[in-house]
Amino acid sequence: MATSRLGELLVREKLISLQQLRQAQEEQRQSGNKLGHALAKLGFISDGEITSFLAAQYNVPAINLGEVQIDVELCKLVTREVCERHQLVPVARVGSNLTVAMADPTNLNAIDDVKFLTGFNIEVVVASEAAIGDAIERVFGGATQVAYDEVMGGFSEDEIGVAGPDEEINVLELEKEADAAPVVRLVNALLLNAINRNASDIHIEPYEKQLRIRYRIDGVLLVEMTPPLKLKNPIVSRVKIMSQLDIAERRLPQDGRIKLKLGKGREMDFRVSVLPTAFGEKVVMRLLDKSNLQLDMTKLGFDQKPLDDFLWAIRQPWGMVLVTGPTGSGKTTTLYSALSDLNKPTTNISTAEDPVEFTLEGVNQVHMHDEIGLNFAMALRSFLRQDPDIIMVGEIRDFETAEIAVKAALTGHLVLSTLHTNDAPSTISRLLNMGVEPFLITASVNLVVAQRLCRRVCKECAQPHRFDERVLLDLGCSEEQLAEQGECRLGKGCKTCNGSGYKGRVAMYEVMRFSENLREMVLQGASTAELKAAAVKEGMCSLRMAGIGKILAGVTTPEEVGRVTMGD
Repeated sequence: MATSRLGELLVREKLISLQQLRQAQEEQRQSGNKLGHALAKLGFISDGEITSFLAAQYNVPAINLGEVQIDVELCKLVTREVCERHQLVPVARVGSNLTVAMADPTNLNAIDDVKFLTGFNIEVVVASEAAIGDAIERVFGGATQVAYDEVMGGFSEDEIGVAGPDEEINVLELEKEADAAPVVRLVNALLLNAINRNASDIHIEPYEKQLRIRYRIDGVLLVEMTPPLKLKNPIVSRVKIMSQLDIAERRLPQDGRIKLKLGKGREMDFRVSVLPTAFGEKVVMRLLDKSNLQLDMTKLGFDQKPLDDFLWAIRQPWGMVLVTGPTGSGKTTTLYSALSDLNKPTTNISTAEDPVEFTLEGVNQVHMHDEIGLNFAMALRSFLRQDPDIIMVGEIRDFETAEIAVKAALTGHLVLSTLHTNDAPSTISRLLNMGVEPFLITASVNLVVAQRLCRRVCKECAQPHRFDERVLLDLGCSEEQLAEQGECRLGKGCKTCNGSGYKGRVAMYEVMRFSENLREMVLQGASTAELKAAAVKEGMCSLRMAGIGKILAGVTTPEEVGRVTMGD
């Protein structure tokens, strides 16, 4: 309820004086709370009296939310943002009727929004602002949803803009549904909530009987909400409009991009992929936040010796440096960090990327377009006619790309690239399987980095912990290292980490410097296992060993290291 309206009603009915109202409004301005909170805090009127007054005023039943067991799944149908904006909370459902507790039972816009989002008939009961606020906290938790003030820096939701011109959409019905105010607000809330929770991806997934929305947070997918199935097409169409895709095309995959302006000069990019599935189109959005891009290699998680080896390799005048790991392991960040270190006015750097995730000032970045023949191999050939010093190839996927990259490395260029392999030594086998000759590999490759991202123990709720010695021994921890458990920590779960005990991620690196001994072994046809054993003997720290170091330093846990290094 608007503050002035509630205050006027209470003064008119002589439940408070005009002077008390002004005092409460001043308290409200200072604290930022609702008027009901301020009146109760100053002792002028209780929450219960306000609730009873509103119930009598509007002839609507009152409810004591403190005595009601609220169904969490019902609240997820409308999102926390809707509950907070309209000061309401769903409390019960019987058949097609949904009972909603509201601070202002005359707010028809709120009732329409909830009816549209849920598809149920709405029955209203009244509760105080304080009781509804407490219920929202109880159901959603303190830091699990959109905190607009933090995300927007004081800007309202209306100031979110989609960069670039809006296209004319011919499919009128889809456009009408997608532009309906509740759908627009729901999609905006999903995007802003993902930013606020530091999600890396948003998954919108249609199934036969439900629509599921998940966030990938710190590498783990978590269910965010399950909107009504009838919102499937409007939500997907809204995302397509924002990313300037064809909303009428539902049979073919589409890729696009959304750029949100968040006020104060901050922008956030979302890379959008739409894929037709059995029950509709699945949408995955990758969040690309340049303001959070970590380009300082000393802060990525490198230990000192691996960092020294990596810096040595990228500062060579020629040769190849390969970064390997699964999707989402931070390979792009590592390469961008290397490019940032090498980026100088005296150096010509060209990159071939699919797609260009972040723009780097002073670097010539080329976006791949396979549909018109612009692939990594073609881009590499063109780069060699552009007088390059350093070349970065997004990924070596085939023999043609590998062959050109190797030849570029042998003709006086530094080549940086990625491959999808499990560890550093198996990268050599991957190149051999592609058809690259052993003598070309040994002559061109300077260093291989394998990496993984594991979740950090939450700093807010971390406590000293002694892990089971058998678990550490199974990971490969030595007897000497077991005595170093003094720094180990475990998160007990708090609002900051949403009860998981983890917040943020740290990289683990396996850096294999290509020594003369390893080159000779490759020429003699050594296996991956033999190469790994030799590299470890020469001082290489494997991924599992790097993980053990992070555990003993109190950065992560055995469970996380085992999860991301399984089989290493």
